[in-house]
Amino acid sequence: MPAEVAQVEEWAAELETLCERIAPRFHRVEVRRRAGAFLRGLLAGVERKNSWQLAEQAGAATPDGMQRLLNHARWDPDEVWDDLRGYVVEHLGDPGAVLVVDETGFLKKGTSRLGCSGSIRARPGGSRTVRWGCSWPMPAATGMP
Repeated sequence: MPAEVAQVEEWAAELETLCERIAPRFHRVEVRRRAGAFLRGLLAGVERKNSWQLAEQAGAATPDGMQRLLNHARWDPDEVWDDLRGYVVEHLGDPGAVLVVDETGFLKKGTSRLGCSGSIRARPGGSRTVRWGCSWPMPAATGMP
């Protein structure tokens, strides 16, 4: 078996381990399965991470289930966050490290809205279409680079 295939299989097994870890946070088995499908969709090569594309990735005909998971299902996002954070710290953590997540807007050039989230931000001198990105800078061991 090629090393790349073995690595992908290992990642898939770890994702299933993570899904099992958060499963008790969801009271119904259907919601547990959907939460796992949601995570797999987020990590898949889906171009846009919205309910339609995540549902398609999961083999569902409509986005209703993914939307119910996010809007109506009974689960505590803080508990899931704690579980996910614990998993990341166990596998990637350095006791002295700091993770910094920064959601930043990027001004879009040109007049087309293609590829843009559609956010219009009013600014002095006119409105501009903004593209959103998320960067995860990694602080150096002795502080921020």
